[in-house]
Amino acid sequence: MSDLEFLAFADELADAARAAILPHFRTDVATEAKDSGKPGFDPVTAADKAAEQAIRALIDERYPTHGVLGEEFGHAPGGGDYTWVIDPIDGTRAFISGLPLWGVLIGLVREGQPLIGVIDQPYIGERFRGWPGGANFTNAAGTRDLRVAPCSALRDARIATTDPYLFTGGEAGGFEHLRATAKITRFGCDCYAYAMVASGMIDLVVEAGLAPWDVAALIPVIEGAGGLVTDWRGAPLSGDWLNNADARRQIIAAGDSRPHAEALVSLKRAAG
Repeated sequence: MSDLEFLAFADELADAARAAILPHFRTDVATEAKDSGKPGFDPVTAADKAAEQAIRALIDERYPTHGVLGEEFGHAPGGGDYTWVIDPIDGTRAFISGLPLWGVLIGLVREGQPLIGVIDQPYIGERFRGWPGGANFTNAAGTRDLRVAPCSALRDARIATTDPYLFTGGEAGGFEHLRATAKITRFGCDCYAYAMVASGMIDLVVEAGLAPWDVAALIPVIEGAGGLVTDWRGAPLSGDWLNNADARRQIIAAGDSRPHAEALVSLKRAAG
């Protein structure tokens, strides 16, 4: 199979997830707290479970030798080099609050390297797709290429993180330096902030404690649009950790290498 054939299949998976999720959005959807070890309320809904089940069923039917790692139903190792890494709803707290900043994340990893990525926002009908050498955006009006924006310095940057309280210990100080230096800081966007990096609307996203399903789909979209995604030490996000449900990483995504390099000065010290 070619990369573009896998991308077309990822679209099918995203379509199936849309059909499973949308009947539940802005309803009294069944919600429970996961015993995930995370602080505070860590919700999972009937929509999360239905979407991941729909995605897994299609993968099992079409590519039975591929592995699947999903947030809700764990890791099913495959018999080959490919693993689909799935977050059926990234931003479940936003979902149950009726905010359209959640998204479906579908990533394909080959031998530890992120290959294909889809960030899908079913409610507003936006889809961001990435593959080796390219990325695009699709909505009801059509399809266009994605390209990150130039940004010469951190003081000119628009930055984002989902929650300022997700940082622990020295991480908080590292992020605070970035917040105090940057031009604009936005909170609460979950995966949508990364889509905006690829779209040239946000320059930098910084987060910590992310699992493989939180990031595998984002990397091809941002890199395909000309950006970069690393850990807080500047290392690329590839390798066996993407198949490990227990792995957590500190992430920085940027459209331009110049504010990324500036941010690493603070983040390396805070990385621990």
